[in-house]
Amino acid sequence: QVHVVESGGGLVQAGGSLRLSCATSGGTLGTYAMAWFRQAPGREREFVGVNRWSDYDAAYADSVKGRFTISRDNVRNIVYLQMNSLKPDDTAVYYCAARGDRRRIVTMASDYEYWGQGTQVTVSS
Repeated sequence: QVHVVESGGGLVQAGGSLRLSCATSGGTLGTYAMAWFRQAPGREREFVGVNRWSDYDAAYADSVKGRFTISRDNVRNIVYLQMNSLKPDDTAVYYCAARGDRRRIVTMASDYEYWGQGTQVTVSS
């Protein structure tokens, strides 16, 4: 059983940056694909990106590509989501998720086994 806890959310102005953290325990981070999702009010949970093996093979949704970066520290068991050039449309609750099978890129929330409680990110215009 992997426990996942997000932190780092808050209020930021458009154009600003924020870094979210995802602390994991109960498992070896290096054996899991770690993804970020987000959910805005009235909308479905949306894939943001995933880091399966290393920072070099991370994959991202088109809406955040070039602005967001997922990195992992397998020693400290922490995954980060660096968000730059934030827009009001990025406002959502952000969730970290873990999946044991890393063989392919998976973007469906239902395919991830372990979830955190989420952290709110609000981008003001």
